[in-house]
Amino acid sequence: MQDLMKLVNKKAGRNVAHDLTGDNPTSVKDWIPTGSRWLDSIICKGHRAGIPVGKVTEIAGLESTGKSYMAAQIAANAQKQGKLVVYFDSESAIDPTFLEQAGCDLSRLMYVQASSVEFVLETIEELLGATDEQLVLIWDSLAFTPAVSDVEGDFNPQSSMAMKARILAKGMSKLTIPIADKQATFIVLNQLKTNIPQGPTARIVAMTTPFITPGGKAMHYAYSLRIWLTGRKAKSSFVVDEKGFRIGSEVKIKLEKSRFGTQGRSCAFRILWGNEIGIRDEESWFDAIKSSEHLTSAGAWYTLKIDDYEKKFQPSKWTQLISTDDEFKSRVMRLMDEEIIQKFDKREGSADAYYAEPEDLTVPHKEKS
Repeated sequence: MQDLMKLVNKKAGRNVAHDLTGDNPTSVKDWIPTGSRWLDSIICKGHRAGIPVGKVTEIAGLESTGKSYMAAQIAANAQKQGKLVVYFDSESAIDPTFLEQAGCDLSRLMYVQASSVEFVLETIEELLGATDEQLVLIWDSLAFTPAVSDVEGDFNPQSSMAMKARILAKGMSKLTIPIADKQATFIVLNQLKTNIPQGPTARIVAMTTPFITPGGKAMHYAYSLRIWLTGRKAKSSFVVDEKGFRIGSEVKIKLEKSRFGTQGRSCAFRILWGNEIGIRDEESWFDAIKSSEHLTSAGAWYTLKIDDYEKKFQPSKWTQLISTDDEFKSRVMRLMDEEIIQKFDKREGSADAYYAEPEDLTVPHKEKS
């Protein structure tokens, strides 16, 4: 087979034929933590993951659900891994102070105004060919970036119908392999829009598929991971400070697509966007393990019992316990790894064996269950 691989590589002019039992571009060798341990735990079977390096990921959501805040935290975590972040912004809404508060190093973050879809795709192609650094490319957002024909044409939507989808179909067919070969990470932020189907089955379709994303079907095939964000509008879903001002909101996450785990898994957490910015991660761990047999309730008290360890607490003291009691925190993280991460038989030769467990950026020492 080695001789056949050399023949194919010679014909292509570069290495396109690989032995899948060794180093190859299909393997996910690294992951970027999202900032939520719960979300990282449901993305991939067998271990905590995050945003896959070398792949294309979509983060789509309704308005004010924290897409940009989540992207900023991912960018900060990528920089901690030594990666260079390029942020394409079509909304001119990114504030340097906001990025710094999220933990980003502005000296290793390139901000680019996304003037058109063609410009973004062409720039990504040139950047991939110009550097050997591991790039994290964030596009905020696909839905709001116009095509050149939209900018130069009139205001009639019929004159450029489906133009963006056609451009993206051609662009992603050119970029997917170079992104994998260069071990770059492409994160596309998108908007969830209400699905308004037509025809006799419209009501059924609307109930089963309430949201759609702009950009055409080609993007759906290009994505290895699709993370959808929604949230409640109820007053109780907001985080308020002591003066009653809203400083955050509750976000519900659903995996619309995951080539590494199970589609449809979900989690929830709160995102702060006041003086503090980012995911309130540790607070969500309580909901993550609430259904575990190791956690029992009696009235207003809960009891966490693992092996010979037992701890009684009230939910109102959860965050305080996590931050002050290292043993309690360690047991909770172990329980999350055991309860949330899907276990499977990692047989020799299984494709899942290629997925490396990422470095945990949320705790001083990485724990394994």
